[in-house]
Amino acid sequence: MSQEEGGRGMAFAQMQGASVPSGARVARACYRTTCRVGKPLLGVGILLALWYFSMRLMEDDPMLARFTTLGPVPTFHQIGVLWEEGTITSAVTASGFRLLTGLGIAIAIGVPVGIFMGRKAWFRRYANSPFQLLRMVSPLSWEPIAVIVFATWNQAIVFLIAITAVWPLVFSTAAALAKVDPAWFRVANNLGARPRHLVTQIIWPAIAFDVFNGIRLALGVAWIVLIPAEFLGVSSGIGYTLRDAQETLTYETLSAMVLLIGLFGFCLDGLIGMAVHRSSWHKRTESAA
Repeated sequence: MSQEEGGRGMAFAQMQGASVPSGARVARACYRTTCRVGKPLLGVGILLALWYFSMRLMEDDPMLARFTTLGPVPTFHQIGVLWEEGTITSAVTASGFRLLTGLGIAIAIGVPVGIFMGRKAWFRRYANSPFQLLRMVSPLSWEPIAVIVFATWNQAIVFLIAITAVWPLVFSTAAALAKVDPAWFRVANNLGARPRHLVTQIIWPAIAFDVFNGIRLALGVAWIVLIPAEFLGVSSGIGYTLRDAQETLTYETLSAMVLLIGLFGFCLDGLIGMAVHRSSWHKRTESAA
């Protein structure tokens, strides 16, 4: 074998060796994965342990012993029962329809108004104070008015969700657009860009991260408002099921629905969080690289 061929063989072997991660890399990757998954699971485990032992302490108190069905074991068993009965499916379907309808209306109104507010300084000066005043009104304060104005409770609940969710969207969109360099729009206009080009090529890429953050905030507030809004006037939904469990003193159903409210809210927030992460400039830069 010639010296040149030997050098090529060594280079090929080095390339092959470089493609195989070393033991240290594998160990670091395993450690990162374990931390990423293990720490949240450990936190959940600690919460469950505190829940379990607090119920065990209540068993020793005659005054509180009847509330031990609020513990984790009866709760998880009741979730299975409610799932088999179809209670969870029907409740989530009804509440989800109200939530998505109200949130969709808020997005359809809040994002365009926020864009106009961010683009037009005169409108921002006039509208900022009235909008801030309306934003500070407690969402449930609108409930008596909504019940009078709207024909059904479903419409009233959708209105409450929309009036709650619209303000984070308006202000986050306006703040995002106000940060955009006006020179971008001047250059685009000089190049003959049409309004749809301004929206798709400049406005949306610049505000997407903040809009999804606004949706995330709006969703959290709307989810909190939805449950108490369903306590009265409706015969379906998560809030109604929770109130029914309270009136019938079915404590395991009560704790099961409270747990499901947290789980579903956590999942919805996680989905929007993924959209926020994908729309960030840092993520796009890493993908392009």
